[in-house]
Amino acid sequence: MAVSEDSTRRHVVITGEVQGVSFRDATRKEAEDAGLAGWVRNRDDGSVEAIFEGDADAVDRLLDWCRSGPSSADVDDVEDSEEEPQGESGFEVR
Repeated sequence: MAVSEDSTRRHVVITGEVQGVSFRDATRKEAEDAGLAGWVRNRDDGSVEAIFEGDADAVDRLLDWCRSGPSSADVDDVEDSEEEPQGESGFEVR
């Protein structure tokens, strides 16, 4: 994916009951539907970590979605920080 001036990259950590509830797969689907690149993975501390890169509005919408996640999740908090876009392509579950 080429980096444009409308591109943004966010590093996200989601805490709560977010593992074992299909959070990663649902995030991948939402990201792909939004045309975003990046990845999502479970962390050893029980949280889910992700990178979202692409159109700033689409990234903001995915961040909003992460605040509730799939219906089986119980999200406590979503921390995000902005990073320099890297030109990621595709979205993967790690």
